[in-house]
Amino acid sequence: MTRNDYLFTSESVSEGHPDKVCDQISDAILDMILAREPEARVAVETGATTNKVVLMGEVKISEENAVNHEEMVEAARETIRRIGYMQKGFHFKTCDIDCYVHEQSHDIAQGVDAALDKDKDEGAGDQGIMFGYAVDETPELMPAPILYAHKVLHRLAQARHSGAAPELGPDAKSQITVEYRDGKPVRAHTIVLSTQHLDGDMTSADVRDVVEPYIRETLPEGWVDAQTVWHVNPTGRFVIGGPDGDAGLTGRKIIVDTYGGAAPHGGGAFSGKDPTKVDRSAAYAARHLAKNVVAAGLARRCTIQLAYAIGVSEPLSIYVDTHGTGEADPARIEAAIRESVDLTPRGIRTRLGLNRPIYQRTAAYGHFGRDPETDGGFSWERTDLAAALKALV
Repeated sequence: MTRNDYLFTSESVSEGHPDKVCDQISDAILDMILAREPEARVAVETGATTNKVVLMGEVKISEENAVNHEEMVEAARETIRRIGYMQKGFHFKTCDIDCYVHEQSHDIAQGVDAALDKDKDEGAGDQGIMFGYAVDETPELMPAPILYAHKVLHRLAQARHSGAAPELGPDAKSQITVEYRDGKPVRAHTIVLSTQHLDGDMTSADVRDVVEPYIRETLPEGWVDAQTVWHVNPTGRFVIGGPDGDAGLTGRKIIVDTYGGAAPHGGGAFSGKDPTKVDRSAAYAARHLAKNVVAAGLARRCTIQLAYAIGVSEPLSIYVDTHGTGEADPARIEAAIRESVDLTPRGIRTRLGLNRPIYQRTAAYGHFGRDPETDGGFSWERTDLAAALKALV
């Protein structure tokens, strides 16, 4: 039985969180490579700790467009500067950056590359399952808890970068517990915010005085009331942050990156991977499809699963679940998707224009629920497929 009245919680982390620092570095390197050669193959991982960053992974790119280790190191350093790390234990100028990125394995490449035979399309870059999700509880067709957990941190980052809140450091985490009544989000039951502060004398109450106005203006009107529970820096002092306080690694925030636990996740991370890797591109495609199903009025809530095998171009399966909210048989929606969209790796990249340097911006504050951008960023958030799906169903 579907529950109508309940609490649901999602968390987000800021651009200065150690794992997100690593995600952004990996995607900065990916963008630099794709800007030179859109068909390059990239899988770059980043690790970070106190004054140390390690770049790992593999790249396939032509010799004339090759990106050398020094350029990758500089991209990492610039990312750290942009985020705002100028601390003794992690400073963009002085942190030691080692690069161990090497050429892609020929064994992997041969399964993915299209053969010289023009009739053979390229295969998926890996096996796996990918999920997309959409729900009509917010204008962005995203679950409210993760959407507003992201928005709170993004607003605080804007205040920090602008100089309006110089007390704040780059590292932060949010957690929003939303109260649902009759299946709809109506208020913030609990707000948790832990943020690095540069003044070591600040108390938790001092930090709350700084952040509360930004949080209130970010959440929907009326969501914060006298009964809302606040936990701001509940452990107290938070001066040492980022990779100096905790090690970071690319790909460790997959639930933050997607739907905050409101929908399934196939397990694959996104950052540092070029769009032949279907754990990234097909997850974007699945979100695109689910959002268009909801935008078309075919369901109020939709989960889509896609499955792939390495070296095989067509998806092994397409599964649609409208959670009892559908206006059409899910099997009809599946058939409409197959008829209207090419879900091969090349088809996804072509439709969504993914062979572009558009990825670093995705690596903080969520890959979904963002506005499509004029240069092709967040193209999977368009709802340009809704009319075609509705006509076919």
